[in-house]
Amino acid sequence: MTSNAQSHTLDTQHADIVQSLLRSFSAAATEHFPSSKVGVFPTESDSSVAILLVANKYSPQNFWNGRWRSTYLLSPTNNSVTGTIKVDVHYYEDGNVRMSTNKKVELSGSTPDALVREIAKAENMFQEALNRAFSTLAEGSFKGLRRQLPVTRQRVEWEKIAGYRTRSRAM
Repeated sequence: MTSNAQSHTLDTQHADIVQSLLRSFSAAATEHFPSSKVGVFPTESDSSVAILLVANKYSPQNFWNGRWRSTYLLSPTNNSVTGTIKVDVHYYEDGNVRMSTNKKVELSGSTPDALVREIAKAENMFQEALNRAFSTLAEGSFKGLRRQLPVTRQRVEWEKIAGYRTRSRAM
């Protein structure tokens, strides 16, 4: 199946705002989330503008995956923005730990560029708060849950030990 891409005329009273926000938001998102996807769309009723960001980061060699999702609604009549930032991180080495969190934000700005700066500032503050929380958890709560290494300071390779036992029983 092939897609049949067609051009689309932006039919909204907020076309200038949508295009300006898309340019500014795309540039800001690329700076902070290099593999992100963004979208700026008029809502169905054309009374507001939706601003969306999704960024995924996969790190299988370090046993974790993460997703950042931001959704905002701009009310063009008063330049106010309400939105939600959602973060979901999954760490899966020797077990499963998942963190899923969100933050509601309310912002305002006089121009599309100012709105994007406010959004970037709110997202940076949220990310810094998450980093502090991770540090606190890693040094506090999670440290007590971690299994200590044996005296050899090396991981025990349980699969090999099970293989040795199976062979010795077979002999």
